[in-house]
Amino acid sequence: MDNFVAVDVETANGERSSICAIGAVKVVDGIISESFYRLVRPYPNYYYARFTECIHGIGRRDTDHQPTFAGIWNEFRDFIGDLPLVAHNKVFDQGCLRAAAKVYGIDFPTNDFLCTLQKARRTFPRQLCPSFSLPHLAEFLGIPFDNHHNALADAEVCAKIAIAIL
Repeated sequence: MDNFVAVDVETANGERSSICAIGAVKVVDGIISESFYRLVRPYPNYYYARFTECIHGIGRRDTDHQPTFAGIWNEFRDFIGDLPLVAHNKVFDQGCLRAAAKVYGIDFPTNDFLCTLQKARRTFPRQLCPSFSLPHLAEFLGIPFDNHHNALADAEVCAKIAIAIL
């Protein structure tokens, strides 16, 4: 697949609608051409300390003055256009995007949505790749990866994985 948008979200708490960061990279003709990253004031607006301290480092001080998902939606929708979407663990990212859209009464687009996690599980035997987590799969494929759980870094690595296996 040569043209798509890889997307990743981070959440503030256990609610799927609580997107606090969204990252995306556009791939055109097999090459990453543009990126999109926004911090988002989550809904509901509270953070699990474990998420802030151990996972993504984002807290209320970072997002209290940021727009809500509704506030960034038009810009994000323009960025993705009609291109297929790709995520590593689509069930999570698509679920979060749908939940946030529902909170704000936004019609979620009907773009195709593909999953590098599902594809990797069907492509590589466990003996070769014992874990299909984003960092392990990137390492297995020889893709440099720093800053896991930064939404833009995760989206970029997801795009590189998608270029390699989709």
